[in-house]
Amino acid sequence: MSTFTSTTHPVTATEEDRALKAKHAAMWASGSYPTVVDEVVHTLGGILVEAVDVQPGQRVLDVAAGTGTSAIPSARRGADVVATDLTPELLAVGRAAAEAEGIELAWQTADAEALPFADADFDVVMSSIGVMFAPHHQLAADELVRVTRPGGTIGVLSWTPNGFIGQLFATMKPYAPPAPAGASPAPLWGSVEHVRTLFGDRVDDFVAHQQQLRVDRFVTGAEFRDFFKANYGPTIAVYRFLADDAEKVAALDADMAALGDRFLAGGVMPWEYLIVTATRR
Repeated sequence: MSTFTSTTHPVTATEEDRALKAKHAAMWASGSYPTVVDEVVHTLGGILVEAVDVQPGQRVLDVAAGTGTSAIPSARRGADVVATDLTPELLAVGRAAAEAEGIELAWQTADAEALPFADADFDVVMSSIGVMFAPHHQLAADELVRVTRPGGTIGVLSWTPNGFIGQLFATMKPYAPPAPAGASPAPLWGSVEHVRTLFGDRVDDFVAHQQQLRVDRFVTGAEFRDFFKANYGPTIAVYRFLADDAEKVAALDADMAALGDRFLAGGVMPWEYLIVTATRR
C-alpha cells in the first residue's frame, strides 16, 4: 500500500533535486529526440490514447508528453488537453505540429514529480514512454493518482526491462555514471508488479498487458547505434561521460551494435512495452 499527501503544490525542491531535473531536461533536449519519435516510436502515443479511450469533452493530462504523441491525438478526439514536460524544447516541437494542424491544446513545462495542478483535476491522466524516466517512481506515481478525479482513468505505457529499450539501458549502465541517490531505473515502469505497487490500493480495474512495437528502421545493429548516438539523449549522455576514454567508447560501440544485431531478425526489431490502465478510487 502506498500513500500520499493531498496538496495542490507538491514539492520535491531541494537544490540536489533541482540540479537533477535541470540535467534531465538538458539531456532530453540534446541530440534530436523528435527524430526518434518521427522515425521510430510515434505510433505509441496513439496506442495509449486508444487504451484509455479518450472521449470528447474530457479534461486530459499528458504527463512527460514530449512532442505530444498522446496529447495531440487526444485533442483530435475533442478532449480538453494539457501536455506537460520537463523539457520545453520538446513541447515547442509539439506545439508547432499542433498549430500546423489547427489543433488547440495547452502546453506547459512541468515536473512529473510535482505537477502544478489541483487534486482530482483531470478525467484522464496518461503518459507514453515519459513518466518512466522521472527518477523517483513513487513521487511520480503519487502525482498521477493525485491529479486524477475519482472514477477517472490513469494510463501509462512504458518500455519493459527485458525488452529492447530495457536492454539498451542495461547495456549502457556499466559505462554510465552512478545513478543519483534514490533514483530508480526507468524500465521498472515496464514491470507489472512494480506499477501495481506504486499505485497500491488507490486504483481499481488495474489492467496490464505487454505488446511489441515493430521497428523496421535499422538494417544493422551498427546503424541503430549510430542513430541513437546522434539523436537519443540518454545515449548521448553516456557517450559524453566517456568522451576522454577511447577504449571505453570503442567497447560501448561494440556492445551497442551487438545489442542491435541480437534483436534484429529479417530487418525488424521487436521493442516490447507494457500498457497499464486503472481507475482512480
